[in-house]
Amino acid sequence: QVQLQESGPGLVKPSQTLSLTCTVSGDSITTNYYYWSWIRQPPGKGLEWMGAIAYSGSTYYSPSLKSRTSISRDTSKNQFILQLISMTPEDTAVYYCAMDGPGGWGQGTQVTVSS
Repeated sequence: QVQLQESGPGLVKPSQTLSLTCTVSGDSITTNYYYWSWIRQPPGKGLEWMGAIAYSGSTYYSPSLKSRTSISRDTSKNQFILQLISMTPEDTAVYYCAMDGPGGWGQGTQVTVSS
């Protein structure tokens, strides 16, 4: 059974960098041709795909967030990591990690940007 779990700070100050980790259990992030994504949902708004890292390590980003987003991975820990720089209150959202496979989505983690 594949499971994804997000972790990271719940509160970030404006201008700081957000770093979130998705820990995957039950499958390797380097095999099976899966893509591992970060998605967010601001309050009262729809889902926004932020970017993904492929099984190969290739990365893909939303054009609207590309200048502020970096996705990497730690294969020794079977984790993939989101970094979002220059946070503003508009980045307040529930952040999800997800895969295009049987594990689906993590439960999500609330991130609030406030001083």
